[in-house]
Amino acid sequence: MKQGALLNRIMMLVLFGAIVIYLGVYAWDALTDPFTTVTAYSCTVDDAMEATGFLAREEKVIQGASAAVVDQLFSEGEKVARGQTVAVLYSSTAAADRRGQLQALEAERDQLQYALNKSGDVSDNARLSAGIIQAIAALRGSVAAEDFTRLEDQTMELKGLVYQRADTYSGEGEGAAAAQAQLESLNSQIAALQSQSAADTTRVAVEESGVFSGQVDGYETLLTLEGLETLTPADLDRLAAQKPAQDAAAVGKLITDTKWYFVCPLSEEEAGHLTEGGTVKVRFSRDWAGEVSMKVERIGPPQDGRMTVILSSTRFLSDTTLLRRQTVDLVFSSKSGIRVPKNAIRVVTETGTDEESGQTVERQVTGVYALVGAQAEFKPVEILDQRDDYCVVRAVSPDDPKAARKDLRAGDEIIVAGRDLFDGKVIR
Repeated sequence: MKQGALLNRIMMLVLFGAIVIYLGVYAWDALTDPFTTVTAYSCTVDDAMEATGFLAREEKVIQGASAAVVDQLFSEGEKVARGQTVAVLYSSTAAADRRGQLQALEAERDQLQYALNKSGDVSDNARLSAGIIQAIAALRGSVAAEDFTRLEDQTMELKGLVYQRADTYSGEGEGAAAAQAQLESLNSQIAALQSQSAADTTRVAVEESGVFSGQVDGYETLLTLEGLETLTPADLDRLAAQKPAQDAAAVGKLITDTKWYFVCPLSEEEAGHLTEGGTVKVRFSRDWAGEVSMKVERIGPPQDGRMTVILSSTRFLSDTTLLRRQTVDLVFSSKSGIRVPKNAIRVVTETGTDEESGQTVERQVTGVYALVGAQAEFKPVEILDQRDDYCVVRAVSPDDPKAARKDLRAGDEIIVAGRDLFDGKVIR
């Protein structure tokens, strides 16, 4: 064997042995170290309970005739003015397809009219070029975000700008004559389609303003605001077990009041946390994620150990139009502090001097030991909340402003387990 190969093998064996020894020493230290530490961090805990109930609103079902295709013109939660058309009803799929043809022809007509009337100057062309770039960017952004709600409109807008920018029609000679002839042909086609639509298309308008919702679930007549105060916990149980009949002629509904309600049954003990006229935070986390401060409108009389609670709010109406039966968290209070393991909390006896009498006195101080450098340092704390395996604490500053001891902070290493701990003990 060559001397170089032998030397390389010896070096590899030495390196391998060094790694094994290092890992062994590290494992031995970990197993024999009598002190265990964890990192303290900030946290917030809630005093809350779960409740299941119904959302109620001032709702009016928008009725329409029987139709093969219903085209809702407003988005969910969008505001509608009095007299606006909220839906278009088509008696057949062919009638609905005709609407797309009509929109395409009208867009082409508008583009052609612009091409005939355009001045052709540099500023006009520059404006169109900038508009095309913006339209491409908007279309690309919608596709990247997978937001296809306006994809058709954005595509038509881009096509129109490209058509207007093109020099297909110069506005002079035969080009202008051809463009005019095509415009007249488009007008004839549009008029014919509009005439056909008049026979199989119906527009539905609303008689008052409000917020539009495209979902009609049948609870609109079962959960009326007039009957809320008379609902008992048993009534709510029956509502939860029902499957309301769907209205085939409904094309949507209109929410005519900004104030909405959440009604739920609670036990007498749970309802005792609430005060009529007060407020409580309601946290939604399932079909909609949000937290709303709601007013306690009414706490009903007890019935078989349970009470009906009615909460109200005027915020986030447009975000909650699709919600009906929901399970929420009623948050009564929140506490923020530093989270430490429960077994890290210690009570020590400290000796001090009474300022009035001058006598030496002893007092019990609650705190934790933190690893500061190589020493254990006792840091007093106030326990704000206790859970199964941890506490939320707040640091307590020392009475003496000249004391060297610092408050407990998030990120400190807390000693959870250790023998014979005292302030200043060398750990490492």
